[in-house]
Amino acid sequence: MKKTVMVIGYGNDLRSDDGIGQWIANEIASWHLPSVESVAVHQLTPDLVDSLASVDLAIFVDACLPVENFDVQVQSLLPACDIDSNVHTGDPRSLLALTEAIHGNFPVAWWVTIPGMNFEVGDRFSRTMEAGKAIALVKIVQILDKVNNFWVESRAVA
Repeated sequence: MKKTVMVIGYGNDLRSDDGIGQWIANEIASWHLPSVESVAVHQLTPDLVDSLASVDLAIFVDACLPVENFDVQVQSLLPACDIDSNVHTGDPRSLLALTEAIHGNFPVAWWVTIPGMNFEVGDRFSRTMEAGKAIALVKIVQILDKVNNFWVESRAVA
């Protein structure tokens, strides 16, 4: 029995690097992985809650401004302490909190952020984003492998 996974790539695909989340989600969807649903959305909205409640793992993917370095960041997520009524601002923690409030559960979740340089109107990624998208895909595959290997090993022991 494999774990079910939902990859949610979000951002504005008409604002250059901001569209990376949707690009990643569409790329993963093209792989036709069993037990993996991949959705590309403009922003995080409450209509995703029912889907999140029915999966074991959620991977959120978004662009970010570079902070200290230009590394792709992967962090585990827990629901926000309080539900932000403004879920569309792009914080997956609020969406997880809403999922938990409505359904009583939420999936294990990871947030993959890829630093970008160009958020102007356009449809081309900067060089920074081009490098980051390959790294992000590798990191997402590592998460999927780790989760599926753990699931297979734990079933074999039981």
